[in-house]
Amino acid sequence: MSLFLVRRIFATVPVLVIVALIVFLMLRVAPGDPAATIVGNNGTGEDIVRVRAELGLNDALPLQFTRWVGQIAHGNFGESFFMKMTVRELIAQRIEPTVSLAAMTLVMTILIAVPLGVIAAWRHGGWLDRMLMGFSVIGFSIPAFVIGYLLIWVFSLHLHWFPAQGYTRISEGLGNWLEHLILPSITLSIIYVALIARVTRAAVAEAMTEDYIRTARAKGIPEVRVLMRHALANAAIPIVTVIGIGIALLIGGVVVTETVFAIPGLGQLTVDAVLSRDFPLIQGITLFFSVTYVLINLLVDLSYLLFDPRIRY
Repeated sequence: MSLFLVRRIFATVPVLVIVALIVFLMLRVAPGDPAATIVGNNGTGEDIVRVRAELGLNDALPLQFTRWVGQIAHGNFGESFFMKMTVRELIAQRIEPTVSLAAMTLVMTILIAVPLGVIAAWRHGGWLDRMLMGFSVIGFSIPAFVIGYLLIWVFSLHLHWFPAQGYTRISEGLGNWLEHLILPSITLSIIYVALIARVTRAAVAEAMTEDYIRTARAKGIPEVRVLMRHALANAAIPIVTVIGIGIALLIGGVVVTETVFAIPGLGQLTVDAVLSRDFPLIQGITLFFSVTYVLINLLVDLSYLLFDPRIRY
């Protein structure tokens, strides 16, 4: 186990270096100049040259990349060009809304998708199974921002059940915190539910054809216990795997959803950084998301030991 952890941790280093290099190069070759954005429309060519020199943008690309990696190695992600704060401080300020939204979406998704998938597999070919497949197609087809604006139009503007936009920190009251997260969480979870429910259905349906299911039924074990204790337990690994893979969808969806609902989280911060061509901030947020995704996949791999004792690392 310990050797596996060491190997996986060391294996993440080249992955993160490659991600950092790709992000670094894409930002440099993309059109636009952050120095020109900083000086504004009234700035002169000399002002742009001066700002580029102050930001180190005139240096060779290998030197810029080496300098940035060296800063990261010392725990310094740089300073935002526009907000005049360190990237680490900005991420710390914005992390709570994003983590809250992602956590609520994940909990909501698992509580809905797994039971739906199990029931659909149990009633394979029935009307509930067909409805689930139809919902999955719709969930994958509609963009998140369309779902978000539709929910705002129905539940905020017409029914006045939930606030249309904004975020309240959990320290300011649990009720307000939940109230502002419900619509964004539903927006994100619709796509995620469609993915996990389909995989759950397929995994449980395959498990239901195994001999141990027929043996359990022959012993007179109640059907609910057969589904939960035998079928779902043996189908847990592909379900957990797709939950981990779906975190990538969740990270991408957070950027769009936070923009739609004006949530001041890392997603909104990413959009602001991209629009202003704030290189250090974009690079820092991308690395943060990359490290998070790598760690989640490591936890998913370790969770296999809980669901299948035969697995050894």
